[in-house]
Amino acid sequence: MKRWIERSKAVVTRHLAVALIAVVAVGSIATFNFSKSATAAVAAPAAAALDDNSVGALLTLDRAMETLAARVTPAVVNVTVASKANVQQGGADTEGMPDMQQFFGPGNPFGRQFGRQFNVPSQPQNRMEHGLGSGVIISPDGYIVTNNHVIDGAVDIRVTMSNREVLSAKLVGADPLTDLAVIKVNGTNLPSVPWGNSASLRAGQTVLAFGNPYGFRFTVTRGIISALNRPNPDASDRRKPGEFIQTDAAINPGNSGGALVDARGELIGINAFLISSSGSFSGMGFAIPAQIVQPTVETLIRDGKVTHAYIGIQIADVTPDNAKFFQMNKAEGALISQVEPDAPGAKAGLRTGDVITELDGKPVTDAGQLQMTVGQKRPGETIHLLVMRDSKPTSVAVKLEALGGGRGTETAGGEHGKGRWGLSLGDLTPDVRNELQEQGQERGPGQAQGPVHGAVVEDVQPGSPADNAGLQRGDVIMEVNRHSVKSASEVAQALSGVASGQDALVLVWSNGGSTFRVLHPSQG
Repeated sequence: MKRWIERSKAVVTRHLAVALIAVVAVGSIATFNFSKSATAAVAAPAAAALDDNSVGALLTLDRAMETLAARVTPAVVNVTVASKANVQQGGADTEGMPDMQQFFGPGNPFGRQFGRQFNVPSQPQNRMEHGLGSGVIISPDGYIVTNNHVIDGAVDIRVTMSNREVLSAKLVGADPLTDLAVIKVNGTNLPSVPWGNSASLRAGQTVLAFGNPYGFRFTVTRGIISALNRPNPDASDRRKPGEFIQTDAAINPGNSGGALVDARGELIGINAFLISSSGSFSGMGFAIPAQIVQPTVETLIRDGKVTHAYIGIQIADVTPDNAKFFQMNKAEGALISQVEPDAPGAKAGLRTGDVITELDGKPVTDAGQLQMTVGQKRPGETIHLLVMRDSKPTSVAVKLEALGGGRGTETAGGEHGKGRWGLSLGDLTPDVRNELQEQGQERGPGQAQGPVHGAVVEDVQPGSPADNAGLQRGDVIMEVNRHSVKSASEVAQALSGVASGQDALVLVWSNGGSTFRVLHPSQG
């Protein structure tokens, strides 16, 4: 019995040992596998970066942009100004705000002027305004170009260089019409940017915009040229030249006066404004082209001011809509919609309805180009125009005069233009005529040119041909299909005489100036 018990113990002991060995073995295997997995996870190599050959083009582009930014940035400065202002109760400097809201939107902290920031007190008082903007050094001896609205009214101008050095600057000259100004700091061998040729630009080209948006100094953004030859968007003064460069390189308040450069680092434009409903960049920034900036700046440096030459006409583009009314085969040229009495153009024999196709033997493509070219001429010069009048070419020599002394200048406008046409008309009484004439005179020199006659628009039916052409209550129709009209009945008769399905051309006096507009008949 005793031996049996001892033998049973031995068997149980062997089985427990085997089980224990099995458990230990399983545990060891599990531990080994876990350790192996952990080791494998740690040891697995990370994904490799793309090699230079795969992204060589991008790296080359990056290096080129870095080189370009490093070349231009030292020539871009931050401009801060202080100016005196007399603030009225209820807010500061609100005149003109509705017009400027199309650029920056309501509630914009930068006020009505493009680049300036104001702190508005609640009580009327004389105070100092502090503004900011940008500038570009264009010569090693310290001449800097910026916008007129950046330094307008300034009593103190200071410039911060890219190395953070702050210098006092003096005003050399300013030109409100082109919104350009030149200031100067004392210095030698300063970094500068060379002039580029904005006339050779093409949509799609790479550009860089430099400036100090919202006070963030020495910012560079990259984009392309979105469009060229954009017209002046400021309806309050059509005398201002257009031809703006449109870009999607980000331009924000504070960028005013900064550089727009091409891929070679050449100065092709001066950043001026943006169009946005929010007040911040929304993809549409605008710059004054170098072909306007350079001659203006050179004149400011030489004379301290710019005296613009003018013809004394209001002009618009020839469009596919109106070309047939002037027997034009191509939608090119500058269409005269108004001639100021006793102005150079009137003395030379220019007429409303003439189409200017050449200036000094060079083609005139549109109204903005003509306006810009004439603005760069000197008063006293004689220019030679080729004019299409009733489908016949006519040469006209015009001796330019100086803008000023109550005179106007070329104003380039665009085409906008109940019954069949959706118009309700009334006679233009002497009181209404005088009121409209005074409104035009309030908009500045040259905005009310010649007597107003015709029929006043009393109502416009929504969705009608007149509405689609942009006619509004208070506009005055002065011509229908190139024939002068004197009353509401004459306008109605002339419009009713237009054949069914045919367009009608009307000369409309509105906001102190006149433009041709095309009425398209309703379909169906």
